[in-house]
Amino acid sequence: MAADKDTSAAMEPQGELAVPIYWAEAKAALIARDRIMAKLIPQIGDLHLRGQPDPFTTLARSIVGQQVTPKAADAAWARLLATCPKLSPAQVLKAGAVELAGCGLSKRKTEYILDLADSFKAKRVHADLWSQMDDEAVIAELVQIRGISRWTAEMFLIFNLLRPNVLPLDDPGLIQGISQNYFSGEPVSRSDAREVAANWEPWRTVATWYLWRSLDPVSGSGTVE
Repeated sequence: MAADKDTSAAMEPQGELAVPIYWAEAKAALIARDRIMAKLIPQIGDLHLRGQPDPFTTLARSIVGQQVTPKAADAAWARLLATCPKLSPAQVLKAGAVELAGCGLSKRKTEYILDLADSFKAKRVHADLWSQMDDEAVIAELVQIRGISRWTAEMFLIFNLLRPNVLPLDDPGLIQGISQNYFSGEPVSRSDAREVAANWEPWRTVATWYLWRSLDPVSGSGTVE
């Protein structure tokens, strides 16, 4: 796993959740066209991706999870929620660096979350327009925020905007899932991954999620249902 990335399973959000409206159609299409998915999807059963509707919370959670284990991320997140129960940009800014650091966040992560909160409060990001923007346009805006990488932006597309065709090639879980399920554990290049994923379009998000679940059938966050 790359150093600046949270685990994919840990990105499964908590709170009010939504099921993608395309899930059943995507499952049927993947089963029909991909022999690995035809075996894997029935094994996973009725589990499915669930989305977090609040953009600020989703992005803040991704920052907290960077460079630490899911267990450490969960602990820091719980302390952050205790400090900022509403977890609004205004509440985070009011808490300030000292209180955020007291939640177990590093100096860098504290700066990132404060910058994220300020970006939302000052409306330097256009969260109300993201649902109308294409994937690359959303990514381009998000990566302007400190602490938000392309991988984080792609996780946001998957878990917040519920976009159906995201292929997060920087995600180690996706690469490992392709390696284990399609290449008998042999190393997989980005080119290999793209070739496999070409058969999944326009449902690459869904196939990616099933590969994550093949590695971690029940997320430690307890939010996969």
